[in-house]
Amino acid sequence: MNAVIEDPNDEDLASAWASSIGDVDDAADPFDTVAQPDATRILNQAEIDSLLGFDNGGSEDVDTNGMQRIISSGLVSYERLPMLEIVFDRLVRIMSTSLRNFTNDNVEVSIDNVVSLRFGDYLDSVPLPAMFAVFKAEEWENYGLMVIDSAMIYSIVDVLLGGRRGTAAMRIEGRPYTTIERSLVERLIRVVLADLSSSFDPLCAITFRFERLEVNPRFAAISRLSNAAVLARMHVDMEDRGGRMDLVLPYATLEPVRELLLQQFMGEKFGRDAIWETHLAEELWNTEVDLDVVLDEQPMRLSDIIALKPGSQFILRHGREAPVKLRCGNVVLFEGRVGRRKNRVAVRIEQVVGRLPGGPDTPGLRRG
Repeated sequence: MNAVIEDPNDEDLASAWASSIGDVDDAADPFDTVAQPDATRILNQAEIDSLLGFDNGGSEDVDTNGMQRIISSGLVSYERLPMLEIVFDRLVRIMSTSLRNFTNDNVEVSIDNVVSLRFGDYLDSVPLPAMFAVFKAEEWENYGLMVIDSAMIYSIVDVLLGGRRGTAAMRIEGRPYTTIERSLVERLIRVVLADLSSSFDPLCAITFRFERLEVNPRFAAISRLSNAAVLARMHVDMEDRGGRMDLVLPYATLEPVRELLLQQFMGEKFGRDAIWETHLAEELWNTEVDLDVVLDEQPMRLSDIIALKPGSQFILRHGREAPVKLRCGNVVLFEGRVGRRKNRVAVRIEQVVGRLPGGPDTPGLRRG
């Protein structure tokens, strides 16, 4: 039963109701689930996390929940490049062979993941110390970045300098990299860049040239920090040694071949189809075209043309020895002279129009 106090100024009635309510609360059923809300109660940390979406079952990974979703909502959704993933898979296969020859050791290369992210976010996430190799894509006129972590640096130095097999490379922290270490890592980078060029060959011809080696990420900024980039994270395993290599290509660098990278992988081949090109070239050589010999051209009035009838004559201004033009449609191809050959009117080609002097002759035709 609910009661409504009509007159808040009636103190006697209010005190009577207050005492009755107090008696009821004292004798309330302990299993009664109806409780009055406390406007002054302070929420604990667990309740705050639950409201914000951070209640993740005790897991520390809250990147996909709550406030993190609000923060990440401003990130740009980058388009997927299916053909680029095929290029990276090809790179892994080529690198496995080339690094075996480079180190004379059993090398296994695997690709962890290919993701799109902001360039600045990646630089902030790189654990130091590391080496940042800046390279240039010659035909695309832009830059890329290769990052070699500390474990990979000491592993490749240990392998190339004759370290014992089956033992982990000794890591010495707290000092800058020596000239020998930088030189050996630079040799590794040149091998990987050559393999990267080879992996793009079925798609397009591209040359990646090594520019410089940096140890400070601020000096390896090849793009604006807010620009999008593609990150391919590879792991190199050399028995008990190895490390990680990251390949970063900004979307601005890939823009010249964006249309090719958006293609879906079909069958075992992608890019150019040499069989179809050969077939098309062979059929073009067998194509028949009409070749017209123009003896003379002169303007005439429409009334004169309408008045023409069988038996009409008009005078050509073309001399007997004057050259004539041979045309295919509206395109002039050759110049020659009219004559006779075995009781037939013939034209001898004397000049190829539209060719540079000294150029090759057209097959099947003879120069005068």
